[in-house]
Amino acid sequence: MKLSVFTVATPDLQPEALAKSAADAGIEGIEWRFKEVPADAAEEKPSFWRHNRCSIDPGGTEEDWLRFRQAADKFGRRSLAVVPYLTCGDVEATEKVMQAAKLIGASFIRVGIPGYDRKHNYNELYDQAVRYLHEVQDLAAAYQVKALVETHHLTIAPSAGLTHRLVSHFNPQHIGVLYDPGNMVHEGYENYRMGLELLGPYLAHVHVKNAGYRKTPSEDGSTAVWSGEWVSLAQGAVPWVQVIQDLHSVGYDGYFGIEDFSGTYESTEMLLRFAEQMKVWADHKQRV
Repeated sequence: MKLSVFTVATPDLQPEALAKSAADAGIEGIEWRFKEVPADAAEEKPSFWRHNRCSIDPGGTEEDWLRFRQAADKFGRRSLAVVPYLTCGDVEATEKVMQAAKLIGASFIRVGIPGYDRKHNYNELYDQAVRYLHEVQDLAAAYQVKALVETHHLTIAPSAGLTHRLVSHFNPQHIGVLYDPGNMVHEGYENYRMGLELLGPYLAHVHVKNAGYRKTPSEDGSTAVWSGEWVSLAQGAVPWVQVIQDLHSVGYDGYFGIEDFSGTYESTEMLLRFAEQMKVWADHKQRV
């Protein structure tokens, strides 16, 4: 079982410290976050989405970007991906991420797809995404870096089925899917094996995290309101032993990338526990 870490989940670690911690945990791949740190966040406590010390700055120089490859190389890790927060249709920014990925030797990037908030018609957003992905596919072929669409709540691709509908227009050598069951707790749940069978050759990567549900009463107490929240890997609604079995059933042999937002452990311990937990789950799968 090949393991990786998406550095959004390790905001307190500098690249070199992250690479060392990954090596100590037996985690081979690194998915580097590609996002600037806001100027007003620099003095804040490290956090996933603002003061993240393990992020490639899109405004940096090639020398700045190469620091991340060098950190991985120093500890014998692989720079697996560059993971940005792209806007659907922004081809110029997408090409910049491709350039960074090519420079540091990464295999894939994540691309942007439209969000869905009931303000715009799904069909119009879908057409917009397809037009964008046609351009992305050309870039992916030119740079030899695969572009992945993530199953993500609050977007037009929350489930395996809707994600497949989007990527099915394209060559799976260039456009693939980042499958994230944790996101699908919030929105997009389908039978895991069925969704994976549908994705077929488009399945390119898997993120590992977990989520559960919180029940709160409405203001007048007459109804219940349910919402999703991040929890530790073994405590959430995703039955990871089953998911691993289903991934095995479709021949998945790629990476499992940790993206734990629960805050249960500090970063270094989180990586160690992730690797230990995945071994337990993999051993359980083999006994079934």
